[in-house]
Amino acid sequence: MTRPIRVVLVAVAAGAWLTVAILLWTSSVVPGGLHLGGLDPHRYFGASELRRAASFERFERWDFVASQIVLVAVLAAYARWGARWARESAAGRIGTGMLLGMLGFGFVWLAEIPFGVAELWWERRHDVSNVGYVEWIFGNWAQLGGEFAFVCLALLIVMGLAGKLRRLWWIPGAATFVALGALFAFVTPYLLTDVHSLASERPDLARAARRIAAAEHVPNVPIRVERVSGETSAANAMAVGLGPSRRVVLWDTLLDGRFGPRQVRFVIAHEYGHQARRHIPKDIVWYALFALPGTFLIARLTRRRGGMANPGAVPFSLLVLVVLQVAPLPLQNVITRRIEAEADWMALRTTHDPAADRRLMQSFATTSYADPDPPTWAYLLLENHPTIMQRIALANAWAARERGR
Repeated sequence: MTRPIRVVLVAVAAGAWLTVAILLWTSSVVPGGLHLGGLDPHRYFGASELRRAASFERFERWDFVASQIVLVAVLAAYARWGARWARESAAGRIGTGMLLGMLGFGFVWLAEIPFGVAELWWERRHDVSNVGYVEWIFGNWAQLGGEFAFVCLALLIVMGLAGKLRRLWWIPGAATFVALGALFAFVTPYLLTDVHSLASERPDLARAARRIAAAEHVPNVPIRVERVSGETSAANAMAVGLGPSRRVVLWDTLLDGRFGPRQVRFVIAHEYGHQARRHIPKDIVWYALFALPGTFLIARLTRRRGGMANPGAVPFSLLVLVVLQVAPLPLQNVITRRIEAEADWMALRTTHDPAADRRLMQSFATTSYADPDPPTWAYLLLENHPTIMQRIALANAWAARERGR
């Protein structure tokens, strides 16, 4: 392929990428020009509440930052010395690559244990987690086995494609991983084991949920409750699934009396807002937009190690993969914060209850120790939701617009 043709193809691909990204970005129902900054947290929270939340999240932020530094350092060392094990393996090209991938995964798991234990200690100290240390380390072998299996499958796909297509493996490779991501999104609701009907526990909220789902034009999306109170006191909810598997799932900690019915209804409307705006399919498209350049960079950067057809390149590819996951976090957080703001706006339009939204945000700060106004660096790097103060400001902005009509 001549250089002019490559330049044209790159320009076309970049233009297509940018067009899809703009279409996704501009599809939000949240009006532009809203001012969501400048609120004084002390208007909504006591000084002791703000200190406690800031202290709690400060520890968790720095624990995460330290874990990522150690993770990159461990994988850098593995990239430097791990390839030598490829010369000693008799498992064949792909088998050796899978063994090196599993070995790297094991190093990562061991390196991350101290930081996970520290986070668990901090959460137990603040009565956020009820999980024991031994249970945390050894009690989740099914998830760990699933992650091992995914690493093996990913390397099987990549090395198989690289062996056939050489430098162009990243094109079908990216498409395959996007398809796997869509498959995982589809099956996620069926992987939640300890779930039950909302109607069996709170018939009043179940009736409200049906009205909310109808108002947001997703009447066929059921709502379920997941039992997590044996593990955590934190409250959460989520929209999951694709097509016929779509669900709204509430954690049972939302129903333990700390949150009033209006607050829970707002949470339900928020999650149905995700389903109404098809945020999960949009997330998959965003994933595809990041996966395409990501797999290209892995293919490009591993060429000096023989490319992904060579098992000796696997340790270095793991390092590249982790760096590519961490580096775009600020941009990815901008995207997810916009999606979450849209779900809040949908909930405000459906419930017409900005007071419930504000009270819900205040409850999150006191029950889950969410920092209402985190430092800028943490907001940019770590926050995938709008801050609590921004979400309160959004509720105020919606109320002001309604009064002005």
